[in-house]
Amino acid sequence: MSAEQGAGSGEQGANKEGQKMSEAMFRFENMQIWERAAGSSGPLFRLAEKLDERRYFRFAEQLRSATLSITNNIAEGSGSVSDAEFASFLNIARRSVFEVANMLIIFAREGYLQSSEIAPMLGELAEQSRMIYSFRQTLKS
Repeated sequence: MSAEQGAGSGEQGANKEGQKMSEAMFRFENMQIWERAAGSSGPLFRLAEKLDERRYFRFAEQLRSATLSITNNIAEGSGSVSDAEFASFLNIARRSVFEVANMLIIFAREGYLQSSEIAPMLGELAEQSRMIYSFRQTLKS
């Protein structure tokens, strides 16, 4: 994956007169890695809601927190002044992907969620991990 594929086509400045609402205002909004992680947040939040319904409130909150950590670290890192600093935030985001995957696997093993509920998300998380790693490598080159 090239840096352009990971980061998108560039940054947008402050909101200017005539700027469309759909135009990105922040660098991370143009990044495929952020968009992919943001897209999977909804299904992960719905799994957290199922945990809430089953009264596993702390597990649900932990899942939400780790899920947000993925996009938060990509976003925060995109505002870095150096590629090395951005790469560090991407490493944290990737570790959060692993944290979410671990929780899903444990929750299924313990019967809190069904294997069929988590299987699609595990595949998605594996792809996110690969994308983040690949983009991070472009920053280190």
